[in-house]
Amino acid sequence: MLDYMRSIANRRRDAETGASAVEYGLLVALIAAIIVLAVYALGSLVNDSFQDTCGDIAANSGSTSDEAAACVSD
Repeated sequence: MLDYMRSIANRRRDAETGASAVEYGLLVALIAAIIVLAVYALGSLVNDSFQDTCGDIAANSGSTSDEAAACVSD
């Protein structure tokens, strides 16, 4: 009888382990989706900010070299 109870407990534990793995997998997928959406949403804002900064540096550097204006054209 004791062996029967142990086998039931072991089967139940194994079933919960599989469910936990699925839950962790879904959680990782959700976090990855949020990261992708955040990068996509903020990417253009960050790029615009860098372009503005680069333009200001190129305008105020007093240099006529192509290196100063190179970042604005990218």
